[in-house]
Amino acid sequence: MFKEWGFLITEMVFLLILAALLGLVVGWIVWGRARDVDAPESRALARLRADLEACRVSGQAKDQRIGELESRLTNSNDKILAAAAALVDGDEIDFDGDGSPEGTGEGAKPAVLAGPREGGADDLKKIRGVGPKLEQLCHALGVYHFDQIAGWSDQEVAWVDANLEGFKGRVTRDGWVAQARVLAGGGGTAFPRRVDEGDVYD
Repeated sequence: MFKEWGFLITEMVFLLILAALLGLVVGWIVWGRARDVDAPESRALARLRADLEACRVSGQAKDQRIGELESRLTNSNDKILAAAAALVDGDEIDFDGDGSPEGTGEGAKPAVLAGPREGGADDLKKIRGVGPKLEQLCHALGVYHFDQIAGWSDQEVAWVDANLEGFKGRVTRDGWVAQARVLAGGGGTAFPRRVDEGDVYD
């Protein structure tokens, strides 16, 4: 009888140890899989958080840039309105912002030519804001070529702005120098092409 009890106890202990080992193996497998599943999810969440933060930073930069552009636009509008009011009142305008109204003695006269160089004058009408009448006025002042305009200093721009009778301030307002630099370098935009095709001036 005692032998049978001993055998049963031994068998029970063996089964308990086996069950414990089996439980450990199953637990290890389940826990390992859960960890493997959680890892990709954690990486995906980290990526999403990083993308969200990048979007926030980009949005703040965009909002700041919009604010700057709106401020510049407001300032430009104010200057244009002030210039228009001055024209209506018959006042002289301060084109170069030096605090004094423009006159024929403003700035420094740029180097001019007695006539166009060999090959003829450039088509100054390719500069946006220069029409046939203004081109003739430029010729009368001794300006025939893009590279002349492209090389003007601020003081020379102020002189031309002040001496374009009937068109004062057009050099600065229409950005002649920047356009002339592109054209003098052989570049172009849609506007010069439209001039060549006859779509701007008849």
